[in-house]
This record gives sequence, C-alpha cells and structure tokens, in this order.
Amino acid sequence: MARTKDRIGDTADNLRPYVERAVKDEEIRKNVRDAFDAAREIYTGLTGPRGMVPLAARVASDEDIQDNLRRAVEDLRKAANRLQGRDDHSGRNTFFLLVGLTIGVLFNPITGPATREWLKGMLGGGDEDFTYQGNNSGG
Repeated sequence: MARTKDRIGDTADNLRPYVERAVKDEEIRKNVRDAFDAAREIYTGLTGPRGMVPLAARVASDEDIQDNLRRAVEDLRKAANRLQGRDDHSGRNTFFLLVGLTIGVLFNPITGPATREWLKGMLGGGDEDFTYQGNNSGG
C-alpha cells in the first residue's frame, strides 16, 4: 500500500500541468475572475433578512440573477475547459450542423425535388432539364 507521502507527491505531479496553465494563461484567470464577479453580484443581491422561500422565489423570477448565474456557470466552464486544454469547437460544430441540415433538405424525398429546382433556378441553371437516374442495373 502506498504511503500517504507518496500519494500526495503523485497527486501534486498530476496537478502540476493544470496549475502551471492556470498561472500562465490570462484567459483562464479572466474567466475565473468574471465568474467570481457574477457570483458576488448574485450574493449581494440575495443577502438580507429574507427566508429561503422568498429567496428561492426571487431567484426563480429575477432575470438579472438568472443571467448572472448563467454567466458565472459559462465562465467557469470556459476556464475549466481551457485549463484541461480543450479547444472550442463551436465553429466546427455549427458548420457540420449546417451541412447536415442542407443535405437533409436537398435529399429529402418530399422537399428535395422542389428545393433542388428552386436552387437550380437561383443559380442560373433553370433552363436545363436534369433528372437523376440512379443505377438501374439489377445487380
């Protein structure tokens, strides 16, 4: 069984890259600072002589508090992803979503022919008659 000192040393070695990245990366520090500021605004808005029910009702109904909570969570998520070395793939994901939707609309048996005809007219090839004939060989 590993000694406590060895386990602590192993844990410190595992955490070292994360700590170094957190110290050197300005964007991580900014995200954490922004999340802390948002949490402080929430806390300041909620403190006072209120019970739990009025407090919960205020959180559920106050859009400013909800926006601050969303902002704090998003900033912490960004900081955690950056700390772990994850890249932001939102642009790539949006591109693939649009490509998938386009393919789905163009090749849908119901909307596809009309959409392709409209697109052909928009691109200036509306005079030519083109029909797709798949491989008709019985295989």
